[in-house]
Amino acid sequence: MLELSFSPFPVLETERLILREHNIDDATALFDMRKDEEVMRYIDRERPKTIEDIYAFIRKLNQDFKQGQSLAWIIALKDTPQQMIGSIGYWRTDLPNHRAEIGYMLHPDYWRKGIISEALKASIDFGFNEINLHSINANINPGNDASRALLLKHGFVKEAYFRENYYFNGKFLDSEIYGLLKSDISL
Repeated sequence: MLELSFSPFPVLETERLILREHNIDDATALFDMRKDEEVMRYIDRERPKTIEDIYAFIRKLNQDFKQGQSLAWIIALKDTPQQMIGSIGYWRTDLPNHRAEIGYMLHPDYWRKGIISEALKASIDFGFNEINLHSINANINPGNDASRALLLKHGFVKEAYFRENYYFNGKFLDSEIYGLLKSDISL
């Protein structure tokens, strides 16, 4: 079985970005993003009510990492590594089956600049080469055309469309599942 056991926390660098561990100093930026309806339009999760909700969320992310259950990075520009502009990571892992689900979000000021594409490539490379995943999947809201295009650009294949399989905010919602096998790409 695979393990998510890294010490220290794995920091990834790309041409423009640093992907690093969440810390309490990121709480305000994360709170603002997770309360922003534009950012969260296709992320069907409860919105935080207070900054304390975000402190607890960050503590849980870091605890889950220490327990080998998830691996989530803050996205920051190299020029301003302490300023969080987004996040990406393996939020749900199925380590016995060498599979993990990837998710991401980005502040609207940085949309359409290739930031998530760059972070996604680094995360995929890490997932296949360092974690030794066999497959990576993504679960998106079917209305999220930008996310679908991003996944397809990176070689993901649509694996499923689930009708009304998710209950959020008093409604049953659909999900689209995309997958990428290690053998689908040349690393």
